[in-house]
Amino acid sequence: MVENKYEIVKETLRKEIMDGKYQINQKLPTESELMQRFNVSRYTIRRAIGDLENEHYVYRIQGGGMFVQDWQRDWTANDTNKIIGVISTHMADYIFPSIISGIDSVITDKGYSIIVGNTLNSPQRGRQTLLNMLDLKIVGLIIEPSQSALPNPNLDLYRQITEYKIPTILFHSTYPELTFPTLLTNDKKGEQVLVEYLFQLGHQRILGVFQVDDQQGVDRMHGMIQAYQSAGIPLMNSNIIMYQSADSYDDIIDRVDNVLASPATPTAIACYNDQLATHLIGHLQKTGRRVPDDVSVVGFDNYDMAQVLSPTLTTVDHPKRRLGRDAGEMILKMINGEEVTSKTYDVPMIVGNSTKALK
Repeated sequence: MVENKYEIVKETLRKEIMDGKYQINQKLPTESELMQRFNVSRYTIRRAIGDLENEHYVYRIQGGGMFVQDWQRDWTANDTNKIIGVISTHMADYIFPSIISGIDSVITDKGYSIIVGNTLNSPQRGRQTLLNMLDLKIVGLIIEPSQSALPNPNLDLYRQITEYKIPTILFHSTYPELTFPTLLTNDKKGEQVLVEYLFQLGHQRILGVFQVDDQQGVDRMHGMIQAYQSAGIPLMNSNIIMYQSADSYDDIIDRVDNVLASPATPTAIACYNDQLATHLIGHLQKTGRRVPDDVSVVGFDNYDMAQVLSPTLTTVDHPKRRLGRDAGEMILKMINGEEVTSKTYDVPMIVGNSTKALK
């Protein structure tokens, strides 16, 4: 009897979608509303919706409900198409242009070209960017996940990418539900090395400022915590500010100022990346704090401009162009049906003039 009810729900909704009662991307009734309409249990509704999702009639947005998928789409790659899609969280970011250059240096000679998408670290924009690229029937995808420390609301699309066997690589982060090859940096170890270097200089009251809606930021924060634990220094000596990608630099720096004004003023600041570090150093200098005489600052990623500013920045090196070349080589191998292996890059420390030993 349950089987019959489940089939009735599934087939009724499928027919209504195909007949146009629910338009593409229109939100479906809630589970509770469907339970009331069909007089069935939540389990029955979820089973029916799950099948419709697997058959590409429906997709879910976590916390947002169920929506009608464009069920007539065919994303099978065109044999004559030689376009590879590259999706970044921030197209103008200081790292991404070097990665694109690395990818391009490998694939262009093989007759492939790149189309680039920018999500602004928004899963909603990421969804539309993925759909746009899939509609172009690209032959491969190189993706930087958006808000990778949070639940992925676009898993249905990634599952379809898997089903259509579109070669896909993730870089910088991944999602635990996915098994695509990855190109990652050892963010936790890199941050641990930076904080341990600050310990060597005599700093123990360190403020960490990390973006925590991306897994990279979470890993870097954990690297700082690991440094304290490994050195046997009480973690209570530290302070951590967590922020999200939508937060402005002004808001983040205001929070830093509040910590600097506290009785236990930090003697060093570990920033999520060089971009934040250079903004912060500029602010500190404008407000009369000398770097590194009054406070040491470290970044992460080795931003080119950070080494021509004064003071030059203590940071760790991101393998930008190498990562791009490896991504290009890996995606070409996957397009040709070859096996590839994920990579994690070490990030060696670069000592600049933004850090100084405590007297």
